[in-house]
Amino acid sequence: MSKASEGQIRPSGSTKKRAADIVSEVDGAPDRKRAKVFPIFEKPGTQKADAESIFHWISPALGSKKTCLHGVNLSPESRPKIAAFDLDGCLIQSSVYKKSTGPPQFQWWRSSIPKKLKEVHEAGYAIVIMTNQALRSAALADWKKKVPLIGGDASDVPFRIFAATARDEYRKPMPGMWYELERIYASDSVQIDRANSFFVGDAAGRACDHAGTDRKWALNVGIAFHTPEEYFLNLPNAPYTLSGFHVSSLPSDLPHITPPDATIVPPSLETPEVVVFVGFPSLGKSTFYRKYFASAGYAHVNQDTLRTRDKCVKAAEEAVHEGKSCVIDNTNRNAETRRYYVEVARKAKIPVRCIVFDSSIELAWHNNLYRAFNLPPTSIVREPKRDLLPYNAFTGFRAQYEEPQSSEGFAEIVHVNWVFEGDEEEKRRWSMWLQIDGK
Repeated sequence: MSKASEGQIRPSGSTKKRAADIVSEVDGAPDRKRAKVFPIFEKPGTQKADAESIFHWISPALGSKKTCLHGVNLSPESRPKIAAFDLDGCLIQSSVYKKSTGPPQFQWWRSSIPKKLKEVHEAGYAIVIMTNQALRSAALADWKKKVPLIGGDASDVPFRIFAATARDEYRKPMPGMWYELERIYASDSVQIDRANSFFVGDAAGRACDHAGTDRKWALNVGIAFHTPEEYFLNLPNAPYTLSGFHVSSLPSDLPHITPPDATIVPPSLETPEVVVFVGFPSLGKSTFYRKYFASAGYAHVNQDTLRTRDKCVKAAEEAVHEGKSCVIDNTNRNAETRRYYVEVARKAKIPVRCIVFDSSIELAWHNNLYRAFNLPPTSIVREPKRDLLPYNAFTGFRAQYEEPQSSEGFAEIVHVNWVFEGDEEEKRRWSMWLQIDGK
């Protein structure tokens, strides 16, 4: 059992089919043409009745928007060692949803799966299923009927299941489902033994996989990872590549401020000034204002608060009229947008400076996901949780961005490179793989 570690990247292989797909009858591999399926029967005393008696969904669903389903088979104990599994393509065969009037069905990924799950349970592990199920309402309703059937066929295996039904903090690789498990365990006064826990999933970043989501999720929560082929069939580890943005790709040697001798806040000003911020959303512009400018008495002009540009311009005019400096804390993507505030300074005959927050769209989007979905509870006290900004807010900025120039009227242009600021837990969470469905 190999412990997954952050940033572990291997070259991808060239095979187009999973090794398990070319293995016939290995460790109980089914004959696909004669594979047994398990429908829900309608007659009393059949599998449907048995399934419903041992599995149940817990209401209400989890999360502020009730997007994480939670159910239990039998009465699972809160055991320190966790054996976590993905569902589709891992425990059961993957299937594309098709509207059907017939009963739900499923097929084990390998016929030996129920026996293996029982062995894992008897070895002292708590079995937990973590699955992404972003289905439309009709498909989700059908899927929910299928899970009790799975429980009925594993009638001697207690397990807990979490299902992320939206693209939010619960959807893997986001660790929200794991946080819910930790919360449940804490209520039982049980601490999870991460060093002896593991996760099995098929989205592992191999050449044949649709994504690396499951492996990223294991890295995020800090437990060992295996593919179904490795865990159930004892096949060798396959090469993989984890694509997408990760903070480990950021340069670590950039100066925080350029030019290095630039003064962020002048020690004394003979006249007020206007400072125009420029940069993607989610780059810490408001935090930068609070850290450097708020205590110096600069007025804060922000369109998120004031809602319109006209109100922002008016607030800037009122500030300088009262003899106060002000910071324009907006994205200010192009010269036309910035011109309004340069004009405020020109009319008041005071200097205007520009501070550019340099970053890639990938980092800005990552920060957006972190702020909306993965802030530690202790951080929300001083840094309120924010709603996720739409992706087009970032692509729109990129499409219309114009690099600030002195010719626009700026007395000085200062560049700020991203530097994470926070405690150890905040940095651990910020450093996770956070992209959902490729972005």
